[in-house]
Amino acid sequence: MYVSLVLLIVILISSILGVIEYIRHQKRIFSIPIRIHVNGTRGKSSVTRLIGAGLREGGISTITKVTGTFPRLILEDGSEALVYRKASANIIEQLSIVKFAASRKVNAIIMECMAIQPQYQWITETKMIHANLGVITNVRLDHVDVMGYTLPEIAESLANTIPKNQKLFTSEHEVADILKKSADKKNCKMIVSDPDSVSDDETEGFSYIEHRENIALALAVCEHFGIQRDVALKGMYKAIPDEGALMHHKVEAFNKVINFYNAFAANDAQSTLIIWNMIKNEIGLNRPRIILLNTRHDRMGRARQLTGMLGNNLNDEIDYLFLIGQSTDVVKDLSIAEGVNRKKIINLGWTNPAVIFEKVLSRTEKKSTVFAIGNMGGMGSQVADFFKHRSISYG
Repeated sequence: MYVSLVLLIVILISSILGVIEYIRHQKRIFSIPIRIHVNGTRGKSSVTRLIGAGLREGGISTITKVTGTFPRLILEDGSEALVYRKASANIIEQLSIVKFAASRKVNAIIMECMAIQPQYQWITETKMIHANLGVITNVRLDHVDVMGYTLPEIAESLANTIPKNQKLFTSEHEVADILKKSADKKNCKMIVSDPDSVSDDETEGFSYIEHRENIALALAVCEHFGIQRDVALKGMYKAIPDEGALMHHKVEAFNKVINFYNAFAANDAQSTLIIWNMIKNEIGLNRPRIILLNTRHDRMGRARQLTGMLGNNLNDEIDYLFLIGQSTDVVKDLSIAEGVNRKKIINLGWTNPAVIFEKVLSRTEKKSTVFAIGNMGGMGSQVADFFKHRSISYG
């Protein structure tokens, strides 16, 4: 009886404290005039960073939170701080970010959605962010076990962050009608950005390879807030790219040149193929062409998608498929089953970047292209850093 009474009191006190904290959070979030919630399958981190950079350059004090490859907090002056986590990622993290931003009395907060489960996306928007401008970058086939096995299903899942009675900006075209239906239900006006509105000269200002879709989307949001295009672009050019951004590193060693493209963060097959074709058509791909596929044992669904894309779309275009990371024996079998020529497959497994570099070098006569895909996690970031730090002449 006594234990039950104590337990009841503890529950009652916890509930009261929870209600008090919820009320405090609502006051904090609504004290920030501009609240932007960025969702989507690909490009969330990049678009979040670009919008934040554009707003800052336009004189709007802004704090930006990106999940990205590694969680970062971008302050009013554009400097960054690591978001420290004691445990695995949890949407409760967003509450502390709002508290921090409110304490600094900023005019804008831009939050990359970190929820994958549809119900958590809804909670993040309706209980935590209360965005007065929503962003959905695009809709691609990823996290299908949670968000749905078709593009319309994934679009409906992402639509959980569309704010009521506000505006939604997106660069999605294929299933834009699904997003439009969800936006209409919430009395939210949807604006679709046009990647063709971004010129070649405007893309050349970036220190890395930024997608026109991302630039156009971020510029549309900045324009909404009255920031001139040249001003917004000036800020975007200065912004620090996400560690998973598409990067090109030219490595010269022993009279050979390796062009390394870090596309680890693309993850899904459709985005990966789009990047491959973009580089092939706009820059060119030297031979031999090497696909470097980094896999994780908890992302076998992604590996199946990527090997299917390689077998169906790129089998005749690539010279080698290097497999690194976890469960590479399984991925080798998947690749062969999907039609990849077994003679092209080199299974390196879990190894170190130096071994990968030597294998690439041994397959390079004069110039080669390495297209790194799959996962930034596991071995991905180590390999990317290795090639990045050696992108000078040596040996």
